[in-house]
Amino acid sequence: MPIPQEWDLTGKVAIITADRRGWTPTLASALAEAGADVAIAGKDNSDMAEAAKAVEAHGRKALLVPTDPTNAAQVEAMAAQVESDMGKIDILVNNAHADFGKPFVEVTEDEWQTLMDFNVKSTFLCCQAVGRRMLARGSGHIVNIGSGLAVRGLWNSVAACAAQGAIQQLTMALALEWSREGIRVNGIGAGWFSTEEPNEESQRELLVRYLPSRRKGHPRDMAGLLVYLASDACDFVTGQMVFMDGGALAHA
Repeated sequence: MPIPQEWDLTGKVAIITADRRGWTPTLASALAEAGADVAIAGKDNSDMAEAAKAVEAHGRKALLVPTDPTNAAQVEAMAAQVESDMGKIDILVNNAHADFGKPFVEVTEDEWQTLMDFNVKSTFLCCQAVGRRMLARGSGHIVNIGSGLAVRGLWNSVAACAAQGAIQQLTMALALEWSREGIRVNGIGAGWFSTEEPNEESQRELLVRYLPSRRKGHPRDMAGLLVYLASDACDFVTGQMVFMDGGALAHA
């Protein structure tokens, strides 16, 4: 992906949180291709090892930091380690996310709390731990990877929609609070994405036929927007959740 000069991340240090969706390698690769060194934080069963290889393939430094993003002490230790080993933190990408679908009356308290912890609490903890360091330096870019469920309802997905709404509100309110401190906070609201390449069989899916773009998104579709939001080129953009959903939200 050609990188416009004003989107250049050379000399920048980024942190991205990992999960098991398989998006992290593509997103981390985009940051590295733009010139950033990248620390990947996640649980041992996440895709962080693959992400590190993707970063190194671009000749950039990768740092693996095993972290439970729902544990405050571990998140603080992660931020401290990245700052110590890599010198600073310029960019935070809150990518760790879990999907969940179930009829509302069947959702248990534990399931609700687990989802809120992994999707919302992890974003809160990482923004707070990394944000303290950005505040001390007077600059930084935070990108929260969210979902279109922040602004639309979906059958059997009340918990997921509530979590995404919280992420959008956190993004907007935090952007206001830190806007005069040199920190930009934005988000990407993903639609239906898959790491698999579109094929003839997938084109027959009812969901795909519903989408104006007639395909699911791939994590690489987010690459350019992520690099832009992580760069100094977006200095006048903050508090925005940019939706990438193949036109799904344009439906009446």
